[in-house]
Amino acid sequence: MNFGIIGTGMIGRLHARAIGAMDGGVLHSVFNHSGEKARAVGEEFGVPAFDDLQAFLSDPALEVVTVCTPSGAHYEPALAALLAGKHVLIEKPLEVTTARVDHLMEVARERGLVLASVLNRRFTPAMDAFRRAVGQGRFGRITSASCYVKWFRDQAYYDSADWRGTWALDGGGALMNQAIHAIDALLQLAGPVRAVQATTACLAHERIEIEDIGAAVIEFESGARGVIEGSTCCWSSTGHPVRIQICGTEGSVFLADEAFEVWDFRDDRPEDETIAASLMSGSSAGLGANNPTAIGFLQHQRNFEDFAAAVREGREPSTSARSARPAIALIEAIYQSAGGAGRVLL
Repeated sequence: MNFGIIGTGMIGRLHARAIGAMDGGVLHSVFNHSGEKARAVGEEFGVPAFDDLQAFLSDPALEVVTVCTPSGAHYEPALAALLAGKHVLIEKPLEVTTARVDHLMEVARERGLVLASVLNRRFTPAMDAFRRAVGQGRFGRITSASCYVKWFRDQAYYDSADWRGTWALDGGGALMNQAIHAIDALLQLAGPVRAVQATTACLAHERIEIEDIGAAVIEFESGARGVIEGSTCCWSSTGHPVRIQICGTEGSVFLADEAFEVWDFRDDRPEDETIAASLMSGSSAGLGANNPTAIGFLQHQRNFEDFAAAVREGREPSTSARSARPAIALIEAIYQSAGGAGRVLL
């Protein structure tokens, strides 16, 4: 299956490496509005490069397009790719408003195309084990479900591009861009949210419109309660791991990035020994917590392989637009609450 990439920055290059390593797909072409940037990446990976979007999309051999533009600039190229008959895989967040997500989903559905998001943290062995435990009912009644992303970005990160830190093109701050993976995982594990009350602030950065810290108290439809915290102003020499913590009447699990700090159930099962031997750790350095360039591509590769298999098999991929939408809707509600709306019902 032939993949093309729209956007050739740091994330675009990460996509190129993941596609190069995947089964069931090859990198076919790249696009950037800057011809110089497009050619540089095309030469690096040995594929044709385009600076004309319509010429890029009109190639009949191109089957799948991945979108790596700034978050608030996903809609236009994704829509153009769908209208050109291409399947589309968009780097997180799928888009920054549910209205745009819904329209892209409608166009994809009308044209029989597959639309999905890159949610690479869903593809770790630890998340597989976490989901199995939830599916098996091992927690009893889930009573508490929270996530914490206490990362750091220096001022140079926001100053590195004019679009960074803007509502229009970043779509939000620490919650929409850094914490969205954890929020997505929380919803995957604990189910939909009924209501949220939140506060956000910009405490440690200058010349940005968006939050560098946000916190929300959430009520799940199940009755469970929890907290979401996302920040880019929590310095650490190694970087704090993303933490996802689920507790219930029969068990508790605390995940730190790709390893468990707690895996504790009232009733033991044989698989617990395997998890204790291979997936437990007292702590772990945050993946991308202090340096976004430190993120590897293995989980992106698995994400792309699942997408390609879904297209071939005519099924919905595990990171479909439908399954990616709830995290965006929740973050929208958090921003609405923090903006003065108080307790917001979803």
